Amino acid sequence: MSKNSSIYICQNCGWSSLRWVGQCQGCNNWNTLVEELTEKSKTGKTISSDEKINDFTIPLSQVEAFKSVKPRLSTFIDEFDRVLGGEKFNRGMVDGAVMLIGGEPGIGKSTLLTQVVVSMLAKTSKGKRGNELGKNGKIAYVCGEENPAQVALRINRLKETDYDQDNLIFITSTNVDSVIKAVKKIEPKVVVIDSIQTMTTFDLAGSAGSVGQVRECTERLTGIAKALDVPIFLVGHVTKEGTISGPKVLEHIVDSVLELSGDRTGDLRILRAIKNRFGATDEVGVFRMRDFGFESVSNPSELFLEYADVGVPGSATVCVMEGTRPLLIEIQSLVVSSHLAMPRRVGRGIKLSRIQVLAAVLQKHCNLPLGSHDIFTSVAGGFNVSEPALDLGLAVAIASSLVNMPIKEKAVFIGEVGLLGEIRSVNLLDRRIKEAKRLGFQRIISKKTHSSVKNVLKEFGLLKKF
Repeated sequence: MSKNSSIYICQNCGWSSLRWVGQCQGCNNWNTLVEELTEKSKTGKTISSDEKINDFTIPLSQVEAFKSVKPRLSTFIDEFDRVLGGEKFNRGMVDGAVMLIGGEPGIGKSTLLTQVVVSMLAKTSKGKRGNELGKNGKIAYVCGEENPAQVALRINRLKETDYDQDNLIFITSTNVDSVIKAVKKIEPKVVVIDSIQTMTTFDLAGSAGSVGQVRECTERLTGIAKALDVPIFLVGHVTKEGTISGPKVLEHIVDSVLELSGDRTGDLRILRAIKNRFGATDEVGVFRMRDFGFESVSNPSELFLEYADVGVPGSATVCVMEGTRPLLIEIQSLVVSSHLAMPRRVGRGIKLSRIQVLAAVLQKHCNLPLGSHDIFTSVAGGFNVSEPALDLGLAVAIASSLVNMPIKEKAVFIGEVGLLGEIRSVNLLDRRIKEAKRLGFQRIISKKTHSSVKNVLKEFGLLKKF
């Protein structure tokens, strides 16, 4: 016996109410509750007497993953595999994992996943790394926003041409139950859903993209992924605030949440793992957008230092850690006299609070007159840095721009600056120093060489008398 009922669901956080209210009690936003029709079936089904407990209980000794480490499924894109996690020679997807990839419109989500699909098919046909997909291994691509002909146009731009085209199966239905039925019949090794906001189920009356539809479709796809041990990629839209569209519970259901970001006017793209049950969440993959698709950047430090110029005031080189990878990047600063009652502090890729704190430290402990100057800072290359190890380099760049004197030596600055003006040590310092020397930097300024930021500025001649 089925019963139709209506429920009001917040389109921002998923909080529900049996009646309409103006303010959501979950996220405190106004006018976000929308009425949705749901159909609930009361079966009253109970466990039959002949069903044994052993049918749904498994001892640890019988779990295959416990007895032996199963190789992960590689995408054959090194930067992508790095973000997915795993050991150095066993990175990639875990069987049955559900991975949600989000990003702004036009950032390249569909392009990246299409390249992953083609790369896996091409390398498998060439017998690379143990023939990952196996003989006649198929990949299912659910076309929710495009038709197969439009996806084919994107595939034609890619470099890879030597692969079995019959093993790429397009599914054109947006009904999640039909998709699950097709997946069971095709038995693919990987499934791509583009996108989860287009999927619907007839069991719910809400429109595609509503909170109820997104949540229910994700739960059903997760169930089939675990049952068949097939990895599933979900493409997710983002809201105007930059968060993944749909209820927050969507991110709790999936195993991994990947975010593709970057300046749409540039060619640099950063893939981050916001959540990852099978790997680290601080790893990043660096790509460059080309005419044919994405190109992995194996040495990002050289990319970020491409335009670094020794002898220009306001420029300093720092070394930060992204996961297990040390990156050398250029910090730029512009300090000019202010005509405002409250001087401006502007940062691109750097938190505003960090700029304000360092400006106060330099003014207090180094007697730099920054209270009457505007400070503009930027991380070259469009990279976002939140690690405190950039403090010392940022302080040197600000002082260099203020006194209009360049740092003539090729040096790297590594260290956190405290409120008392002292230089504090950072983690993995030896690995950072090794990377800096590999790229030709012999002068390393850190806690090991100097105790305070004032001593550093004095040595580089940046404590000019005002």
